[in-house]
Amino acid sequence: MVTPLDIFSGFSVDDISAAKAFYADTLGLDVSDGPMGNLDLRLPAGGHVFIYPKPDHTPASFTILNLVVDDIDVAVDDLNARGVPTKIYDDPALPTDEKGVLRGRVAGRGPDIAWFRDPAGNVLSVLQD
Repeated sequence: MVTPLDIFSGFSVDDISAAKAFYADTLGLDVSDGPMGNLDLRLPAGGHVFIYPKPDHTPASFTILNLVVDDIDVAVDDLNARGVPTKIYDDPALPTDEKGVLRGRVAGRGPDIAWFRDPAGNVLSVLQD
């Protein structure tokens, strides 16, 4: 059996400087420089995520990070004010409102959630549980 000392996740970006500015300045998350040009994103409840540069990066087609918030409308308004669009899907299977929020609690389909992209095209979300 494997007995890990730590567990962390990671994802790639095509521009580490743009990623650092986005995650630290735009989102206000705790990001520091790691070894060999990587970034360390420390999570509020503990743990961390490894962000690494990859020249032939392909954006993740799935949600890589979910940010749980107290009020999704406040979070979406803040993201939009910072130039981060949250209406990124035009798909009948994901019926989002004019802000890009899937009102899951209203439809009985889970939390209210809005997706957005980082500068590398990776998908993230804010959600209100």
